[in-house]
Formats: sequence, structure tokens, C-alpha cells
Amino acid sequence: MANSNLTKAKNAKNDEFYTQYHDIEKEINAYLEYNPDVFRGKTILLPCDDPEWSNFTRYFAQNFEELGLKKLISTSYAVESKNYKTNWQPTLFETENPIYNAERSRICGKIFVLDRDTNANGRIDIDDLKWQYLEGDGDFRSEEVTALRNEADIIVTNPPFSLFREFLTWIVQADKKFVIIGNMNAITYKEVFPLIKENKMWLGNGFHASNAYFKTIELTTKYAEGVYDENTGLVKFRNCCWFTNLEHGRRHQPLQLMTMADNIKFSKHKEIKGKAYQKYDNYDAIEVPYTDTIPADYEGVMGIPISFLDKYCPEQFEIVGMESSAGYDPIIVGIPRLKEGDARPAINGKTTYARIFIRKKQ
Repeated sequence: MANSNLTKAKNAKNDEFYTQYHDIEKEINAYLEYNPDVFRGKTILLPCDDPEWSNFTRYFAQNFEELGLKKLISTSYAVESKNYKTNWQPTLFETENPIYNAERSRICGKIFVLDRDTNANGRIDIDDLKWQYLEGDGDFRSEEVTALRNEADIIVTNPPFSLFREFLTWIVQADKKFVIIGNMNAITYKEVFPLIKENKMWLGNGFHASNAYFKTIELTTKYAEGVYDENTGLVKFRNCCWFTNLEHGRRHQPLQLMTMADNIKFSKHKEIKGKAYQKYDNYDAIEVPYTDTIPADYEGVMGIPISFLDKYCPEQFEIVGMESSAGYDPIIVGIPRLKEGDARPAINGKTTYARIFIRKKQ
């Protein structure tokens, strides 16, 4: 199914999915609307990219001057490090270049750089992009790509699905600004949630209805049953989101909410209308099954689905913690539990889906 395709791709280490241009443009525009100079004078690194195919390189190269970039760097993996199932063929962009070497193209990654008007037409754009081979295969963990990370100000990419945790750690270790794509469920990872809780990372502007459509060079049907469009070559993934530490306006828009009494009286949700909010068996917190049923006047801790983070306003709510299916960790959970046993929130002995614990800001 669509909502498991990203997980299947991750588990199978199938990472060859390419983001659509308009999705990149829409996301970047959200940061520009908040701060028109957010990219001005900055060096942008697009690691784990395939510039011949990637719309990330295309977008930033075409908008180099409008964004006021200082430098654009894009790196790609070597062909032999990818899981191609069919015979790979290099593009004309590569083979028509004098530095092309068939053997190096298979075993070496490539680096693309844009920082000057090389063709003297008075404008810096995609036609000025120059490339050469890397010494290694282009893995982001290599010394040469890590050196590029250290040079960059902002990192933007759709990282390998199978290496998301490691990739995020790689960025955070260098204290860099970033905009990257991942699965909403990554919020529950122990490497990820502390960043969310400490307001060091948040969700970006997002895909429409959290549905992302990626281009794939090779169709692997077991990842895309029922969601592959043969006409467009696009594969649909649900629960995709952008993770970032760049500010955007939607993040600071408070939710318009009803009081607890009004929710019980008027809510459109049968779990709430005409009923009292339920308390957990094992935590001093109430269950709030939908974001639009958060009671505006409740002062205590509330358990809310992780999808709440797509509408989270840090001026309105405090993130206290997160339920843990791996056992009770007071640092992660954030509140004491009332009894021993399963660390997941439970109501009448039945555990809930993943929950974030929040409290209204005073």
C-alpha cells in the first residue's frame, strides 16, 4: 500500500526516487516568504544527488541569482554503489564532456559546482554548472563529501531512505541548516525526536496532504502496488514530510481551537461529541485523538497523534515528550508513568497509536 512504500524502499535499500520540481519550488518558497534573504550569500550543498536527473540541482541552478547564492555544490553516488536492476547508460551530458571516463563513471561519484558566469553571458545559471569526478564513490560519509558539508551553510536534499537516521546525524554533528525529506514516522526515532522536542528541528511547509509523488528511473513493483502511474513514471508515498531548521510562516500560525466543553458539544468526531475526554491508565494525561479536538482551555498534559507536528506552533504549545514502544525512558516520554508495564499510553487496557505529549503554553 502507499503508506508502506517508503518503509519498503528503506528496508530494501532502494533509494532511487527523485523529487518533483514543483514540490521543491513550493517548499523553498515558504522559507523565502518568511525571510527573502534566507539563502543570500550562502553556499548550498545538495549531497546524495543525481544532478543529471535531480530537480534539486536544476532548481537551485536556475534560481542562483534570484536566491543570491554564493555557491552551489551537488554530489552524486557512483553507479556501482546503486541498486540498478537494468543496464545503466550514462547521459549525453556526461559522455559529451571531455573529462568523461567510462571506468571512473562506474566507480566514482561526481561533484557539480556553480559559482560564476563561466560562459560570459552576463548571468549565472544552470549553463555554468561544471562537474568533475570525486576520488571516492560519493558516499556522504566519506571524507571528501564531509569536507563539502563543512564548507556549506545549508544542506538540501532527499537523502537515501535507508540511511535517514545516519544522514540526519551527519548534518546535526556539523550544526548546519538543512531542508531534507523523510517519513513522518521518523519523528518517533530516538535520534530525531529530541531535536523536535528541543526546537532544533521541525516540519517544513510540507507536501499536499502529506502525499509525495517521486519519479523513479526503474520501477520496482513491490514498492509501488497500486500507486505507480505508467504515464508519468511517478510513485506515490504517503506520510512524507520535509524536516528543517529554517523558519517558515506556517510554523507560527496558532491553531484556532474550541474549549473542552464546546468540543464535547459540537465536535464532528464521534469519539468526542457528547462524551468526556478519556484519561490514560498509565499517565496523568488526556487522550486527544485529533488535532482539531485539542481543548483550548485545558492546562494539563495531552496525548496527540504525531501528525499534530504538521500544525505545531511553538508559541502556542510546549512539546513535553513522546510515548515509547521501546520501554519507559523518562527523558523521551517527558512525564512520569503511573504504573509499571507497557510505556505506551493505554485506555482501559488498550494501547493507542504513537502519541506526542503536549501542554498549552502559559
